[in-house]
Amino acid sequence: QVQLVESGGGLVQAGGSLKLSCTASGRTITAARMGWFRQAPGKERTFVASIFWSSTNYADSVKGRFTISKDNAKNTVSLQMNSLKPEDTAVYYCRYNNDYWGQGTQVTVSS
Repeated sequence: QVQLVESGGGLVQAGGSLKLSCTASGRTITAARMGWFRQAPGKERTFVASIFWSSTNYADSVKGRFTISKDNAKNTVSLQMNSLKPEDTAVYYCRYNNDYWGQGTQVTVSS
């Protein structure tokens, strides 16, 4: 069993930055595929970014603006979000492999 706790969401103006964190307990993240997803109101949950060992992937909509990283010692994966846009507004979820989800953290970007 893995528990994931996200933090770092909030309200920011367009062009601003936020850093999300997801801390896992129950298993280590070292060999896990950790991902960030988001779900805007009335829309499906979509992929944002993932990291597996040192390999990263990003959705086209966030490339060049978001950076995913992890700290194995802290069992934490982070998502640095820069140049935020109103369309980035969503609940952001952390995922451990394909099995476990966090509770989500709200990100709201005002125009």
